[in-house]
Parts: sequence; structure tokens; C-alpha cells
Amino acid sequence: MSRLSSIKAILREQERCCKDLVELLQKERSRLVDLDVQALEELLKEKDTLLLRLRFLDEERQRIILKLSKEWPGQNAEDLSLRVLAEKAGDAELSEIRLKLVSLTQSINDLNSFNRRLVDRSLSGVRSARGIFDASGGWSSEQSMSGTLFSKET
Repeated sequence: MSRLSSIKAILREQERCCKDLVELLQKERSRLVDLDVQALEELLKEKDTLLLRLRFLDEERQRIILKLSKEWPGQNAEDLSLRVLAEKAGDAELSEIRLKLVSLTQSINDLNSFNRRLVDRSLSGVRSARGIFDASGGWSSEQSMSGTLFSKET
């Protein structure tokens, strides 16, 4: 398999992973709105696994691009973006994959920002409620650290 074919295969897999990530982020938003903590934990595990997979794919893509840059005189690996690679190779499929990845990346950023705002608002509500509770004398850090330890052992 040529290096260009290898890069396209990796990019297609990255595209699939990004689509899966978009779906997970949409589910995450729903779980955040529903305050379904258990389902959210499961989604976070899936998301971590998917992000790890994306990281491995990206590292492999970078290794191949480094090898490709050595084959093209005067080309640095750092300057060999997907756009430049598609232009140099004259490959329309590579350009199409790049555009899909750009679009998916934007969707991921948008969903992630929205979910971050949901979490921030929830935390703000919890902090406000705790402030009210603290002001009414309902809880203090000293009280939470004191208590009596009971044991069944004799």
C-alpha cells in the first residue's frame, strides 16, 4: 500500500471516529440536560476510548507524513498540511476527506462548547445553592470533618 493510500485509510478512520464523537457529544448533551449521571459516566468512558483511538490514528498519520515529506525535496513535515498534501498529490478524494474532517471538527467544537456551558451553568447553580445553604448555617467545613466513629468490633 502506498503512503498516500495509507494516509487516506487513516483519514477515513479518523472521519468515522469523528462522526462517532459527534454522536457521543449529542448524547452527552441530552444526558446533561436530563441530569442522568450514570448514563453520563458511561458516555464519558466511551468518549475517552474514542479520543484515545483518534490520538493513535493521528500519531500514525504524522509518522506517514514525515516519511512522505522526506520523499519530496524541500518539503518540511510541519508544513505538509492535508491541503498541501492534496494539492501536491493532485488527489480529489484526499481534498474531499479533508473537507469532511474540517466540518466534523467544527461540529465537535460547537457541541463541546455547548456542553461546557451546560456544565458551567449547573456548577454555578450548585455553588449558589451551597452559598445560600452555608449562609443559613446549614453546613460548614468544620462540621463535615467532625463526627463520631462507630464500629461493630469489640
